Amino acid sequence: MNFTAQQIAEILEGDIVGNPNVEVSRLSKIEEGEKGSLTFLSNPKYNPFLYTTKASITIVNKSFNPEKELETTLIKVEDAYAAFSKLLEFYNQVKNNKTGREQPHFIASTALIGSNEYIGAFAYIGENVTIGENVKIYPNVYVGDNVVIGDNCTLFSGVKVYSETEIGNNCVLHSGVILGSDGFGFAPNKEGVYNKIPQTGNVIIEDFVDIGSATTIDRATLGSTIIRKGVKLDNQIQIAHNVEIGENTVIAAQTGISGSTKIGKNCMIGGQVGMAGHITVGNNVKIGAQSGVTKSVKDNQVINGTPAFGFTDFNKSYVYFKQLPELAKKINNLEKNIELKRSNNE
Repeated sequence: MNFTAQQIAEILEGDIVGNPNVEVSRLSKIEEGEKGSLTFLSNPKYNPFLYTTKASITIVNKSFNPEKELETTLIKVEDAYAAFSKLLEFYNQVKNNKTGREQPHFIASTALIGSNEYIGAFAYIGENVTIGENVKIYPNVYVGDNVVIGDNCTLFSGVKVYSETEIGNNCVLHSGVILGSDGFGFAPNKEGVYNKIPQTGNVIIEDFVDIGSATTIDRATLGSTIIRKGVKLDNQIQIAHNVEIGENTVIAAQTGISGSTKIGKNCMIGGQVGMAGHITVGNNVKIGAQSGVTKSVKDNQVINGTPAFGFTDFNKSYVYFKQLPELAKKINNLEKNIELKRSNNE
């Protein structure tokens, strides 16, 4: 789909410097721009590329004034980065605006599906499923019995949603996401053999949640594993049974959260963080990458390390961590000198 500079300027409420009729059909980095592409410039570090880019249109800040003649048409806006992000969202909506039902697929006779849907080939939708308006279900998605999916959701190829899962409005599940698989619950008997504990709960995903590829969220043993409104989860995250994650918390890739842990609102959790089970993390907590969290954390804390403790204290301690061999050598020498003095005094 082609767009003119004039059309883009109207979407972004920007001013055109150059040809308003020039057309673009794709997006590009400024250093890799080609004819027919749209790019942006917000970081002064990339200013030199503006004079060599082949991109047909470039979005810039209103404060930008070129030092020499340009080949590219400019669209001047208040904030080039924010404007380009807005355009990316619009572009993504247009690109993913699929509708209809591809063949073959299976939809149970008891399933209720809203209008303007997209059902990809080889999708499976089980008994008593309820799906809202404008939902996109890509090929090879499995939706188990009694699942509820709200309006404006997208389930990309290969998503698996186990029975009784509830998904709110405006959620995005990327390829390979698994919701509602059994929690890791086993109990040893007298012979030391582990018997499975039935996992009878479900998973609840509230509105405006994004879940990255290959992330797994286990169903609760009893009750619900809950992901609150506005949570953003990166790829390859493991969330165990009965975990609760508070509103607008963001978690980076490869983090693992053990069973029954509760995480508050507006937290920022780095990649490869490990959390023990049955702990509580407060609101507005920030946890550095690769931290190991073994005990509860109060509101507004910034922690790092394994076991995790205060970020400032960790940085101070790290100076000495690197010097441990040298410090140990000094201590050994001091001990030898003290022993030698004692021997001489005797």
